[in-house]
Amino acid sequence: MLLRDFLPLFLIVVDVDSSDRVCSYQDVLNYLNLSKNNELFSLTRPVRDFRKPTEVYLEVLLYAILDVREIDQTFVPYVWILVEWQNDYISWDPRNFCGIKNVTIPTDILWKPDLTIEEMTERDKAPPSPYLTISSNGKVLIQNDQVLVSTCRIQVHKFPFDVQSCTLSIKSVVHSVQEIKLNSLNSSVTTVWSHNLMRTQYEWLFVKMTVTTETVMPFGSKQDTIIYTIFMKRRPVLYIVNFLLPVLFFLCLDLSSFLISDRGGEKLSFKVTVLLAVTVMQLILNDILPSSSDKIPLIEVYCTGIFGLMFLSLLETILMMYLMELESESQDIEMDRRHSLGESFGDNLGRDTDYQSCEEEEKKWTRCTFICGVSADKMPTKVVQGCGSRLMEELQESEKLSDELKELIKVLSLLVNNMKEERKPSFWTRNIKIINRVYFILYVTASSLFLCFMFAIWTAPTE
Repeated sequence: MLLRDFLPLFLIVVDVDSSDRVCSYQDVLNYLNLSKNNELFSLTRPVRDFRKPTEVYLEVLLYAILDVREIDQTFVPYVWILVEWQNDYISWDPRNFCGIKNVTIPTDILWKPDLTIEEMTERDKAPPSPYLTISSNGKVLIQNDQVLVSTCRIQVHKFPFDVQSCTLSIKSVVHSVQEIKLNSLNSSVTTVWSHNLMRTQYEWLFVKMTVTTETVMPFGSKQDTIIYTIFMKRRPVLYIVNFLLPVLFFLCLDLSSFLISDRGGEKLSFKVTVLLAVTVMQLILNDILPSSSDKIPLIEVYCTGIFGLMFLSLLETILMMYLMELESESQDIEMDRRHSLGESFGDNLGRDTDYQSCEEEEKKWTRCTFICGVSADKMPTKVVQGCGSRLMEELQESEKLSDELKELIKVLSLLVNNMKEERKPSFWTRNIKIINRVYFILYVTASSLFLCFMFAIWTAPTE
């Protein structure tokens, strides 16, 4: 009888004949002389010829994936381990014992193969199964359910779109291949049974399990080793929603910051805040991934690339603000020069006011002669002489004012030209707008190419 005869029900089969004879399991044990006091069955390997190896049939079924710790490089599965071997000193005829074919006895009565899992770092705290099953043809079956804490080299290159493979290597501790020969079922049967038994998978999706047999020489003697390789795929939805999308949103916010005016410090402070947010996300990622890896994780490249794009955008904003500051200083110097020019214009304007007062006096004299109804010839001599002298003085002053008016017109034309120049945008103002537009186009292009490149690598099939 092989291991497959016990699976998957693992039930003790008892055939009772139709006679009225009453039998018990103790009758079988008495016939075999099995008892706790008899240590002959538990001391040595149960073969009649020492040159004959004991064939051990081994099967590991995955019941649950409890945890995969990337930072510790450990794998925690919950497995069922079934071991079956031949004992040459145990056999009976079921017809002599009312059809009893299987008997359950304590595990410490019989010899058991010394199998160990090489990757296991912590022993299961739960006690092993206290019983084993023997059959009438000498087959012995023992089954244990264990929570294993084993080492596993986690490859986080494609995190969180990664497929991990963890191994469980089972071999004898001291027996060579001439003493214990290990056998197992094929990979397809193991995978099907594991899928049927699977209860929980944490954040992982069980893919398949492969079984290979190797002969190794750890300490100079050859030993059979059965390697169970468990393939599992991570469920990335939680990491996409909580990590990848927020970083992408920060990149979109940085792109939208180009709509903010370069004047003032609002744009600069906004970009610095977004850059610090990406830095916090990288610190969170550092607590998830292992400190060392064969390849740089793509998610680190993703965060570093976006951080670099935001950093260049921040440098561009700082450069633009520096150029605007230079332009502002040159404008202040120009305003000081125009202020001094305005003061000289004020002096000329005062002279123009004096000229206007003289004109008003002349109008008063003319109005006076008109009101009195006296012509200039009939006016008294004193009055005529006074008016003549007054007119001569005004003529001389008007000649002086004409020269000053010419200078005033020149000043006014200069001020008008300066005002027209103020309405035109300055050199750096025009160039800053062009630089921002060109950099925005380059920024969008570089970001799109980078994201497409990351998506292509992440979705590429694993070699």
